[in-house]
Amino acid sequence: MTPERISRLHEVLQRRQPDLTVVTDFVHKQRNLSALVRICDTVGIMQLHAVIGDEDYQAFRGTAMGAHNWVEVAHYATLPEALTPLRQQGMQVVAAHPVPAAVDYRTLDYTKPTALLLGAERWGVSAEAVAKADHCVNIPMVGMVQSLNVSVAAGIILAEVQRQRDAAGLYAQCRIDAATYQRLFFEWGHPSVRDYCIERDLHYPPLNAEGEIDNPAAWYAAVRRGEAPSRES
Repeated sequence: MTPERISRLHEVLQRRQPDLTVVTDFVHKQRNLSALVRICDTVGIMQLHAVIGDEDYQAFRGTAMGAHNWVEVAHYATLPEALTPLRQQGMQVVAAHPVPAAVDYRTLDYTKPTALLLGAERWGVSAEAVAKADHCVNIPMVGMVQSLNVSVAAGIILAEVQRQRDAAGLYAQCRIDAATYQRLFFEWGHPSVRDYCIERDLHYPPLNAEGEIDNPAAWYAAVRRGEAPSRES
């Protein structure tokens, strides 16, 4: 990798927000999901949680959405499967849905650990999702149109999330643990070796100070001899 590439990877990793995520409630359109992944990356979100059901789960496996390099995408059959672990992490669940009790999206405190819950454009989030949310928010609109594409709505709300977190200094310090940082740095910087190791269930090889694989010839030779450490060792 070039020094510029290494610097860029470090810059991005140091601004990742481990306590901020997006959950989609049966958003099925591939272009919307892909747009949401890109938006997540722009505000430092590390993982998107897509609830798409059993049948659709199989359809989405192996698609471009799951192959985005910068944001991990986890798939679930039901909403509780996605929300329960996030609740256990202490995240507030904020549903973007215009129910009568919804408040202006700009009034909430997004410096708290937050999961933004989004539904499809036509139906919004489900009644189950509304019941599980801590807050429902809306985006004030003054035109004839009363709904927005899910990725557009996400972009508007997450811009406010980023503004608040930036003002609070949450982008000014590294907030992910060392092991996760090192794993992501390797996976982003060496995607072909990442795939090679995952396919063969191998530990990633060590990197040198320049961010390159330390003595790659020796490592590949150890792999051929069956001496490279596996993930279980």
